[in-house]
Amino acid sequence: MPANPDFSRLTRHWLLKLLSLVIGASLWYFVVGEDQVEMAVTIPIELHNLPADLVIANQYKKDIDVSVRGPRRLIQEMRQQNISRPVDLSKAQPGSLVIQHDSDSIRFPQGIAVQRVQPANITLLVDRLVQKEFAITPVTRGKPAAGYVFEEVVLNPAKITVTGPQAYLGGEAALKTHQINLDGLHQSSQFQVHLNLSDALIKLIGETVVQANVVIREAMVHRTVSGIPINARGYGQEGMRIVPPTLTVQADIPELLVQQTPELAMLFRAVLSGELDLETGELAVMVNGISLPGHAPIVIRSFTPQKVRIVR
Repeated sequence: MPANPDFSRLTRHWLLKLLSLVIGASLWYFVVGEDQVEMAVTIPIELHNLPADLVIANQYKKDIDVSVRGPRRLIQEMRQQNISRPVDLSKAQPGSLVIQHDSDSIRFPQGIAVQRVQPANITLLVDRLVQKEFAITPVTRGKPAAGYVFEEVVLNPAKITVTGPQAYLGGEAALKTHQINLDGLHQSSQFQVHLNLSDALIKLIGETVVQANVVIREAMVHRTVSGIPINARGYGQEGMRIVPPTLTVQADIPELLVQQTPELAMLFRAVLSGELDLETGELAVMVNGISLPGHAPIVIRSFTPQKVRIVR
């Protein structure tokens, strides 16, 4: 007679077996059964420990695009985290450095798989960090108004110090301004002028402005002026006269003043000066150019005679 089946083993510890089944089903749901999604995320590249005397001299992609796959819940949680691609540059040397990106270079939460990384690598140009002083050269165009001349441009500052990659600064000898327009100027003026910089220098120091002090003066012409009367007021008595009664000067006179003055002798004043020499009867003569508002002073180079005689 066959034995009856023993169901006691199946029912023994049934509570533990049921609990194990529930736990297994739960794990299957969270690990396998939960929706698996694929998503593209942008991860920033973070450079660390670059030596103080080095600098990255090129433009490079500052982030990477990563396609990841995993449970929707984990991916949503990951998007709230500050995940980055760290790059340790503590052993960097001047030259080109290729940084490889792979699934192991980025720390994603467990359960998320990296599908693709773009770009797969970046190239960093590591250069020496140097400091260089540049003189600034002013650049002008045009010319002042008629009767005026351009003398100089004084820049403030006249030099600037730039810190940057040796490759950028080594090829620069001097810096120049953009053109300063002199057309029509009739007096000294101040301008704010941008420097004419290469793209590389603009990235280092930005748009840089200096103050340009443009010095404009009246054009001077050299003239010989004769027939300037000598004023004898205060010397001698009635019946006495000066010999010679006039003098001649060599002088630099503003060009506009020459054009505006019909008789150039009117621009000078000559007077007797000092004490009469009783032995020779001579007196020294002093001559000055008159000052007129809006004009540069007259410059007397020489005059003759420098002494005159007082005669009856």
